[in-house]
Amino acid sequence: IGAFRTSPPNYKPPDAAPSEYQTIPLEKIEDFGVHANQYYPLDVSFFKSSLDSHLLNLLWNKYWISTLSSSSLVSNREYTVKSVRDLAEKIDQADNQLSHTSRIGGYYLPSEKKAEESAVCKLNKDSTKIAIEQVQGLMTQIAKDALFNKGTKGGKSNSMVTDP
Repeated sequence: IGAFRTSPPNYKPPDAAPSEYQTIPLEKIEDFGVHANQYYPLDVSFFKSSLDSHLLNLLWNKYWISTLSSSSLVSNREYTVKSVRDLAEKIDQADNQLSHTSRIGGYYLPSEKKAEESAVCKLNKDSTKIAIEQVQGLMTQIAKDALFNKGTKGGKSNSMVTDP
């Protein structure tokens, strides 16, 4: 969860050091584009009263079974599809930019090569993030299967049977 605020219209932000790369969908890049430096993050804090704690405990007691039986791979399917689609669009964009601007007679210009590496690094980070999310979902499912279906497969014992 993040909160942002815009700077006043006449405020010129100081040149900030480059921040850590974040995956931003193309549709959001278009939204912020020119105005990206006019936003600054706000500190976010949370407060939980004793009533909040009691309500959260009641909700957990009511929904813990569905929480454990749900799969993040299924519940996040739409998000994953959008992420992969956005990554594909970014790859197409980068490919078009690189094939049209960075080659002269098959040779790379030194300044263009750095831009290409930067674009490729960002695509690599985006694709790695998607892959890690999927692997984490699969690992969670494997752990649930090992915990709750230990030793059984389809209701039958999964242990080896040997003839005497």
